[in-house]
Amino acid sequence: MTGSVTAADVRAALRELANPADAAHLRRFFKTGPGEYGEGEVFLGVRVPASRGVAKRFAALALDEIDELLDSDVHEDRFTALVILNARFAQASKPRTFDDAARAAVVQLYLAAVRRGRVNNWDLVDVSAEHIVGPWLLDKPRDLLFELARSESLWERRVALLSTFAFIKAGDASTTFALSELLLADRHDLIQKALGWMLREVGKRVDRSLLTGFLDRHATNMGRTALSYATEHLPPEVRAAYRAPRAPQ
Repeated sequence: MTGSVTAADVRAALRELANPADAAHLRRFFKTGPGEYGEGEVFLGVRVPASRGVAKRFAALALDEIDELLDSDVHEDRFTALVILNARFAQASKPRTFDDAARAAVVQLYLAAVRRGRVNNWDLVDVSAEHIVGPWLLDKPRDLLFELARSESLWERRVALLSTFAFIKAGDASTTFALSELLLADRHDLIQKALGWMLREVGKRVDRSLLTGFLDRHATNMGRTALSYATEHLPPEVRAAYRAPRAPQ
């Protein structure tokens, strides 16, 4: 789609796809009940492939309109905004269209949304952090990730971990290990899963011996969920040894 498009256009397109039965399912799946991590989250009931289709249609959405969409109370609005933002960053990163100022503007907008609590569920973090923050920091100092990892916000901590997926794909496990050590005692389930997942990916994509070396040093202090994820692809006997009964968590 070309021409002047707005956040209102995206919202209207998503609402045409709304499904009340799917919305009810998504409210349960994303833990929106009282006291749960997604408490109060609003869903239309638009599935991910359909949201991605809308994002593709409205790829020309201006940054200020994306920012407006990120301030929506509706989950699918924010998800779609992030998919558009990913594409904007990717386009500005291609050799033929490289535009570092445009990349910086996307990162600035994204981090502002993270810090004001608009990237506030695990799928929103997972669809965006490795595609925006991670690539941006590949050739830069990574102090930002340690700042995020020390945040009281669950979502900022998860952004820190998931951003390192870009480094892992580039063959660098160092920041993943450093952040994992920093967050080793964090027992929130969504941090446990992210930590274990990133460690598992180190073993798959970088070097299994790096993973087992980390586990040799830290397995006895890891939460069971993180350890289960991290060892998932190890040989059965190795996995069993790391998961053997340990000190109380």
